[in-house]
Amino acid sequence: MPLHWKLVIDCTDPHRQAAFWAAALEYRIEDHSALIERLLSAGAITPDLLTEVDGHNAFRALAAVRHPDEPFDPVSDTGLGHRLLFQQVPEEKTTKNRLHLDLHPGPADRDATVQRLETLGATALRHVKEPGGEHVVMADPEGNEFCVQ
Repeated sequence: MPLHWKLVIDCTDPHRQAAFWAAALEYRIEDHSALIERLLSAGAITPDLLTEVDGHNAFRALAAVRHPDEPFDPVSDTGLGHRLLFQQVPEEKTTKNRLHLDLHPGPADRDATVQRLETLGATALRHVKEPGGEHVVMADPEGNEFCVQ
């Protein structure tokens, strides 16, 4: 049986990163407030681990986005399909990513997608033309590289 997985991305501001990537991918930001309330009531977590985002409790150091059409746990709102989890770390990004996302809008929509991502806070770093095709290398608001094919 295949393993379920999620991509975890270290960052300094998980909620800003989740907002950017939810808009970029047209994903849904997971709402863990019901899970948080149960954990608080059970004494399993303390309020200092939390923050408020869009009027509801959220984990201070974690935020996630999920594909809107894939299965999710209705109790915790945790995605069970394509999912990105952003976890807070104290240090900023300092070197090139060893892993990155490739977005595939297709050649006809590449420029419009790059422009849309720039309005969301991404930066176009370079346009690459290779014998196998073209893509734009971009950086998200914290400098993590990704490609638009």
